[in-house]
Parts: sequence; C-alpha cells; structure tokens
Amino acid sequence: MRSNRRLRWVIVPLAAVIAVVLAGCSPQQLTGFLPTTPGTTNHVNEVIGLWNTSWLVLIGVGILTWGLIIWAAVVYRRRAGQTGLPVQLRYNLPIEIFYTVVPLILVLGFFAFTARDQTSIEQPFASKPDVQIDVYGKRWAWDFNYVNENVFTQGVQAQARIDKNLKISDTLPVLYLPVNKKVEITVQSRDVAHSFWIVNFLYKKDLIPGKTNYMYFIPEKIGTYQGKCAEMCGEYHADMLFQVKVVSDADYQAYIQSLAATGQNTGQVGADYNTNSNLPGNGAINNEQGAGK
Repeated sequence: MRSNRRLRWVIVPLAAVIAVVLAGCSPQQLTGFLPTTPGTTNHVNEVIGLWNTSWLVLIGVGILTWGLIIWAAVVYRRRAGQTGLPVQLRYNLPIEIFYTVVPLILVLGFFAFTARDQTSIEQPFASKPDVQIDVYGKRWAWDFNYVNENVFTQGVQAQARIDKNLKISDTLPVLYLPVNKKVEITVQSRDVAHSFWIVNFLYKKDLIPGKTNYMYFIPEKIGTYQGKCAEMCGEYHADMLFQVKVVSDADYQAYIQSLAATGQNTGQVGADYNTNSNLPGNGAINNEQGAGK
C-alpha cells in the first residue's frame, strides 16, 4: 500500500512535466518567448539555443529540488501515535558532496556555453564586411554614417515631445541594411552612456563616451525591426527609438542613391558633433573651463 502511494508521488509530477513539454509547440514557446523568430540574423539561433537550454536545465534542477523537498516532507512526516522529534541526522557526506559538486558543474557549464556563444557572436568577419555603419548615440536620437557609400542620416531629438502635432513614429531614425550581407557596426556616444539595441536581433552594444565598440552580424530576413536605447540616459530616454529596415540589395542601393541625390546627406558626421569636448585624447576643454580662464 505504501509503495503505491510513493509511486503516485513520482507519476503525478512526471505526467505534469510531460504535459508541459508536449504543450510547448507554438513558435513563441519554441523561441523561449524571446521577441524574435529563428533565422532573423546569423546569431539569433545561437542565442535562442542557449536561452532554451538554460531554462530546461534550470527547470530540471527545480523539479529535482522540489521533488526531494516533497519526498522528505512526506516520507519523514510525523505519523499518528508518534511523539517527540524524529531521528536527527547532523552530517551526511554523500549528500553534502552532491550539493556541492552539482551546482559547481552547473555554474561551469553555463559559463562554458555562454563564453562559447559570446565568442562566436563577437568574432569579427574573416574578410572585409560588405556594409560598414558608424552609429552615434546622442540625447535623444541616433546618427547613421554609411561609411562605404559616404552618406549619412541624422536623427531628430525628441521632437514629438516639443511639437504635440508630431507622432514619435514619424520622427524615428531609420537604419537600412541589405539582406544576407556581412554588416559591421561601430557604436559611439556623443554625450553620455547609451546602449544600441536591435530588439529582434537579440543583440545590443553599450555606447561608452570616449570608447568605440563593434557589432558583427548578417541580417537574414527582410523586414522592419524595432530598436531602442537600453541604457538610462536622461529625460527623454524612452523616446530614443529607431527602426532597422532589412531590404533587398537593390532597395538598399536605391535608398543610398536617394540620400546622395539630396545633396545634403553626403559625407560623414563624425566626432565634431560630440557635445563632450573634454574626452581623453582630443586635446579640448569644455566651456566651463574655457570661461574660467
């Protein structure tokens, strides 16, 4: 009779786990509820795999831990007619070794797989990239330099907050990228710390004043993707949005030609637009220092 009751405690949790696994068949669940779809870039599948594997391992650890807690509570509960405390076990070397070794293996495993995927994602291209973009973050918009084509776009700064007739979506800076091309992006800040985050690409990079960071990826699906600043940067941080349009190579070239045709978007907007004038190495002083002389 007791063996049947113990068997029930094993079968019920196992059935619940199987039901959850079998139910997780929707595209959203297969991506671990991440805001993307497989194959959006050449790195997305790696991130999804690491995320889902981590959760599966942690769910397994949780089931094992809760199972042991429930098992101990049921098996060693006080029964009718019993008085006093049950037998107290002060030390159990095998259990203590188990509780030490297993978490260590988990931590090392998470570290190893994360380091492997991070190294792959941050690896520069072996050959010259097809597209090179310089991105400047500023309070509270973005400037995009198309380096190879020698054209640029400058984002407006929180204009919808000033002009109530404007919608934020009408003033968003837009970054165009050709599909299936190797893209290298450099990110820099004109003022304070920002973070360049293309949400659907599962990829972000911090913009640190005085430092240049890099991103490497291949967009593999045509579409419009949302981007934002992921680092609190001031009053209008929530409006520091942008869009990424991944288009065919022909549409990309047409867009570049349209910028060049305006006559106002040729060249590059570089560090001369930075509001930080006293960054290390530029030999300049800020206005307050200058005024104090």
